[in-house]
Amino acid sequence: MKNILEAKFSAKSENESLARVIVASFAAKLDPTLDELVDIKTAVSEAVTNSIIHGYENQEDKFVYIKCEIVDNVITITVEDKGCGIEDLEQAMEPLYTSKPELERSGMGFTVMKSFMDDIKVTSVKDEGTKIIMTKEVNMQKRIE
Repeated sequence: MKNILEAKFSAKSENESLARVIVASFAAKLDPTLDELVDIKTAVSEAVTNSIIHGYENQEDKFVYIKCEIVDNVITITVEDKGCGIEDLEQAMEPLYTSKPELERSGMGFTVMKSFMDDIKVTSVKDEGTKIIMTKEVNMQKRIE
């Protein structure tokens, strides 16, 4: 089974919840557990928030792009922006690091994504944008039983 969803929406904070709902609805086809669904929604929320706040610095006329793909029981979620990019990706992925301490950001976005998804890949080019690709195998417990 293969299924693909693509969405583009304005980089407004209010659309972070829209992204969660879109991805959760798409992932529902895999019959995830409640915990798996919460994990996916949380990771998407963090990725989209990073795009809006860090990638675009709240420029609401820009766009966040999401692509979801389901192959068998694995969902791959790509969140991409065409924003300012990340100058030092290694540093940005360190727990508690934030480039916006004045906004009282926790610096745990990438750490949260890593802990809730099976795999995360981040690519970023200064002044061109950032792409986060997250994967999760869904419904493992039901297949084991």
